[in-house]
Amino acid sequence: QVQLVESGGGLVQAGGSLRLSCAASGRTFSTYGMGWFRQAPGKGREFVAAINWSDGTYYTNSVKGRFTISRDNAKNTVYLQMNSLKPEDTAVYHCAAKRGYGSWFGPSEYGYWGQGTQVTVSS
Repeated sequence: QVQLVESGGGLVQAGGSLRLSCAASGRTFSTYGMGWFRQAPGKGREFVAAINWSDGTYYTNSVKGRFTISRDNAKNTVYLQMNSLKPEDTAVYHCAAKRGYGSWFGPSEYGYWGQGTQVTVSS
């Protein structure tokens, strides 16, 4: 079992930056793959980025070159650095954890979820 708590969301102007953090409980954090998803009002949950246990990373095309996912296993924390933010990045951002292999992109692959943190980008 792992519990996830996100922080770092807020209101920012277009072109600005935010860093989201996701703190995980438990002693086996390093064995989990971690992902970030987002959900805008009226839309489904969308994959943003993921990092595996060997620090391999995956990104959706719309955030490549702007967002960076990283993890600190000593702190049981995964980060999402978001630069050059756009109004279309506005959403609730959730972190998620998964065990094992398989797809990194579908929400159903992840067994553990945080409550989410709101990111609002004004134009």
